[in-house]
Amino acid sequence: MATQKSARTATPASTRPHPDATRRSQRSRQAIYDAALALIGEVGYPKTTIEGIAARAGVGKQTIYRWWSSKAEVLLEAFLDLGEQAIEAQGQEAAYAIPDTGDIAADLKAVLRATVDQLYDPKFEAPSRALAAEGLVNEQLGREFVAKLLEPSLQLHVDRLRAAQEAGQVRPEIDPRIALELFVSPLAQRWLQHTAPVSYAYTDTLVDYALHGLAPR
Repeated sequence: MATQKSARTATPASTRPHPDATRRSQRSRQAIYDAALALIGEVGYPKTTIEGIAARAGVGKQTIYRWWSSKAEVLLEAFLDLGEQAIEAQGQEAAYAIPDTGDIAADLKAVLRATVDQLYDPKFEAPSRALAAEGLVNEQLGREFVAKLLEPSLQLHVDRLRAAQEAGQVRPEIDPRIALELFVSPLAQRWLQHTAPVSYAYTDTLVDYALHGLAPR
């Protein structure tokens, strides 16, 4: 008696759907970002390790070392991703720009108040401090931190001050890149070194003091 063949034919291996490696890789990266940021907030930068990040993310540490060479690099990329998520959450498709209402003082005060809020946002504060501190002793990371995080933000202030120059609100000979340091740098110093309280009143005063010296004579 002949043996009946099964009606179901095995699917050739070559035609079976394969897992999406790109999607899996992105999930792993996001898990690593989230783990790094969470650990920085919970135990601080010095106690955060690659092994700890890997365990928290549910990946092998070799996976992390395949993409990054240090926890500093992981944190920098995680922080950049956090910023991109914040932009997307606000429904912004393009890079942020300082509003130009025609009132340079009001616009600068508004953006500095928003900066204060972000500096003390629990999601941003710990990684921001960690990256700033590590950048002082790790020259390569420091350069990347400035190029990828600080410089784009500073350029927004330059652009707004140049617009104010064109409107006759700031003296034409002023160098905007130097001028912005009159209010950005003092804020950064107070926040980083805890030299004094940081408040809206403080940043408003920084703008008033700076613009008093920049106004047309």
